[in-house]
Amino acid sequence: MTGQPNRRASGGLIDRSRVVRFRFDGRDFTGHPGDTLASALLANGEHMVARGFKYHRPRGIFGAGSEDPTALVQIGRDAARTDPNTRVTEQEIYDGLEAMAQNVWPSLTFDVGAVNDWASAFLPAGFYYKTFMGPLGSWMAFEPFIRRAAGMGKAPSAPDPDRYEAINRHCDVLVVGGGPAGLMAALTAGRAGARVILAEETAALGGRLLSVDPDTVRLGGAAPAEWVDSVVAELGRLDSVTVLPRTAAFGYYAQNFVGLWERVTDHLAANARPGNLPRQRVWRVRAREVVLATGAVERPLVFHENDRPGIMLTGAARTFVHRYGVLPGKRVLVFANNDSAWEAAFDLQAAGARVAGIVDLRRDVDAALLSAAAGRGIAIHPGAAIVGTSGSHRVSGATVRRLGDSGDVEGPVTAIECDLLAVSGGWMPNIALFSQSRGKLAYDEALSAFKPGQSWQRERSAGAAAATFDLDGCLKEGAKAGADAAAKAGLSTKAAKPPKVEGAERPQGTPKVIPEIPSGRPKHKVRAWIDLQDDVTTKDLRLALHEGYDSIEHAKRYTTTGMGTDQGKVANMNAFALVADTLQKPIWQVGTTTYRQPWKPVTFAALAGQHVGDHFHPRRTTPMHAWHKANGAVFEPVGDWLRARAYVKPVESFDEAVRRESLAAREGVAVLDASTLGKIDIRGKDARTFLNRVYTNAWSKLAPGKARYGLMLGEDGMVMDDGVTACIADDHFHMTTTTGGAARVLTWLEDYLQTEWRELEVYLTTVTEEWAVASLSGPDSWRVVADLCEGIDPDPERFAFMSHADATIDGVPVRVFRISFTGALAYEINIAADYGAWLWDKVMEAGAKYAITPYGTEAMHLLRAEKGFIIVGQETDGTATPKDLGMDWIVSKTKGDFIGKRSLSRSDTARPDRKQLVGLVTEDPAIMLAEGAHVIATGTEPTAKPVPMLGHVTSSYMSPTLNRSIALAMVKSGRDRMGDRLWVSRPSGPPIPVTVTGTDFLKLREDGDV
Repeated sequence: MTGQPNRRASGGLIDRSRVVRFRFDGRDFTGHPGDTLASALLANGEHMVARGFKYHRPRGIFGAGSEDPTALVQIGRDAARTDPNTRVTEQEIYDGLEAMAQNVWPSLTFDVGAVNDWASAFLPAGFYYKTFMGPLGSWMAFEPFIRRAAGMGKAPSAPDPDRYEAINRHCDVLVVGGGPAGLMAALTAGRAGARVILAEETAALGGRLLSVDPDTVRLGGAAPAEWVDSVVAELGRLDSVTVLPRTAAFGYYAQNFVGLWERVTDHLAANARPGNLPRQRVWRVRAREVVLATGAVERPLVFHENDRPGIMLTGAARTFVHRYGVLPGKRVLVFANNDSAWEAAFDLQAAGARVAGIVDLRRDVDAALLSAAAGRGIAIHPGAAIVGTSGSHRVSGATVRRLGDSGDVEGPVTAIECDLLAVSGGWMPNIALFSQSRGKLAYDEALSAFKPGQSWQRERSAGAAAATFDLDGCLKEGAKAGADAAAKAGLSTKAAKPPKVEGAERPQGTPKVIPEIPSGRPKHKVRAWIDLQDDVTTKDLRLALHEGYDSIEHAKRYTTTGMGTDQGKVANMNAFALVADTLQKPIWQVGTTTYRQPWKPVTFAALAGQHVGDHFHPRRTTPMHAWHKANGAVFEPVGDWLRARAYVKPVESFDEAVRRESLAAREGVAVLDASTLGKIDIRGKDARTFLNRVYTNAWSKLAPGKARYGLMLGEDGMVMDDGVTACIADDHFHMTTTTGGAARVLTWLEDYLQTEWRELEVYLTTVTEEWAVASLSGPDSWRVVADLCEGIDPDPERFAFMSHADATIDGVPVRVFRISFTGALAYEINIAADYGAWLWDKVMEAGAKYAITPYGTEAMHLLRAEKGFIIVGQETDGTATPKDLGMDWIVSKTKGDFIGKRSLSRSDTARPDRKQLVGLVTEDPAIMLAEGAHVIATGTEPTAKPVPMLGHVTSSYMSPTLNRSIALAMVKSGRDRMGDRLWVSRPSGPPIPVTVTGTDFLKLREDGDV
């Protein structure tokens, strides 16, 4: 157990009355409630926490929040809860927390992977891409080594035991960011009665107010933290305001839809998390108005050897001092190009650090700053640059040289010892969410950075996010933004009066930006890092430009700049500047890379929320499900439904059950639960016109009481769905669709009615779950229907095929169809779903004397394949036309237009060599083909790959009726190959010889052809 040598004696927002014990990399440490892992480690004198992604160089704590690119660790050893790639700057400590360095072996301080650094000359940007273009197989040789060497943490290997939530909320005003501008915006809108959500990604509201010296800055006479507490307390008293700490806005989408990620209990040990709370929660917020008060991000400086542990942003250093009561270094050297960094130097000195000097790229530093530094005894190096650093696991010193008029360094080298190098390249607005909202960025020459320009959505930026960096301006701008948002949400209000600010630090002024600070060394010996997470140097970006990747998006991908878990928060602007400087273009002309969602990594579990396991995609079941389950049904998912696949008796196998069921449907009577078929009720005076447009065949003359099979095409002429539609009355039809296609078809039909055919008076209603259906098949099926139903004569001599009639069973209304998907005599009994289980019992009771057999979907598929009927999605894959399927008979040549008609006349859809549906029979009837297997023209697969493929097997079964295997396949020019001998490949063994046949195997048997 170590002490906390770098903990200040007082100050910070931590609870010093309690001690928290945690472990990092196998060692024990202590901290206090309110500490992050970063602040606690710094308090214990630990800077090095990680290794680089590519070269495995030592990496330390660079920032203080989500902007930190380097300080990533693995949290926990539990295989179910371990959390990789966690920023130590965001992870709050708790008793028992255990964190480990990741992507290191055997240890953090001695990592064998560091050999990559010695070989860095051979591992430039894009080296892995070039292995693609080497000798055959070179990528396969390199890939295992590259993947093992790269990467970061390890994902959990066991199921996650924690609970997560995803919820939807509407609000009048969403305020993103709980700093001074965000607090004023929320307070103003909340006082107006607006429904406000205030999201702050850290544990405490206040933003930059928690990083200033509380002894010198006052708001309304109170210390910054006290003023923040008073505002948070008032917001808590407003019923219409929801305050969400530990909540990051990770994505800004269309129509003011914003995703929020709340880490509800991640700051607690697993055994201390309340059972009624989820671990994490995603809020899907639809806001009338949005205020982006996301603050600013400090820009690093790009110089030789700028990646050592102990090199830290000046703003982060101030945060650790004032928010966490930690002195991150005892001998500090400050390197800057702006005024705010001087304030940081003064803060660090006041907190007890010895400031070894301030190195500023500018020669014309404000006289007041020079005087203040001199008065504090701080060495000043204006117009100078750091040209190198020293130290291994922590920075120990830096070398300084003067910047000459030519832009290069000159003069003697000054060595300065330090254990903390605080750097600042100026502050830039955090524009990520604004850019995600499709807002137009504006380049600010004074800032040398982009800022929000024209908004695209109902949004406004405020405070530092809008390039307003003085504290008084942030407070006023936040209040104004809150008032504007509330007013545009329909509420009358005026901006809340901001507190009087006293003792605020000076703004940053105009930074002097040098894309790469010269070192005086030969260029090939310079290692100036742009992206500290992905180990990208200035040489890498210049190499990308040299090789032709001069688009900023291409350069990003070639070098991986900004592609890590930090999305280049601190790296991107420097990358843009370097590319612009190299290409000799203005930055605004080079542009930016796309600011993509998410702003920060969000766990899959949080995105899934409660929709996991049985709740991921709740299965729909039919009213007869309990009977199926009680009678040995084996189920399969079909679309959203669970359907009985077969009823396996204890004494038989699955295949034997399917054989028994299919024979019963051919030779006796069998019953299928067909309730899952999609059903759409179609009404209106233009219903026939509508059907004529969506089906390929004609519907104008279909009489009430009759039904017709129909085929639907997409606009590309490819088969999309099929089903039977019955005419109930001239203006009323009952459409059925495939089980899995019901929702898609309904949406598709509504889209046409509401956007393309608005003149049609047609009304669609989904009735899939309103009807339960028992489908009876077999020669005795009509007898069961006759025994059950009153009011109809189902004798097939008098009850015509493709007709329907109303009847009753014990006074309960039913609708009976004579339609068949098996090729046998068949009937469907439709009844109100509430009577579904009752109907099934009645059918089984009435069919008992005929030895009725329930059959499942597997037997149904076999039966329809014997007859050559298609299943959309099995015989079709979105590339098959009716003619390809041998179903051109269903395409009307005389009626008017229908969806997909024009595409059928394209030259490509009329090609004779298209894949066409055929039957296949094996020469050995006992061999069953594998579905999806390739159909080829030779019995010996050529050694050259790929093997020329004629087609593939779509359906394959062992038919008990034919006492042999049968298959359907899509084969190139299939109908011209009738009787030809082809072969079907298999994973092991020689290809299987087959003969091409027609698709109706029952007819082939009658004709003696199989």
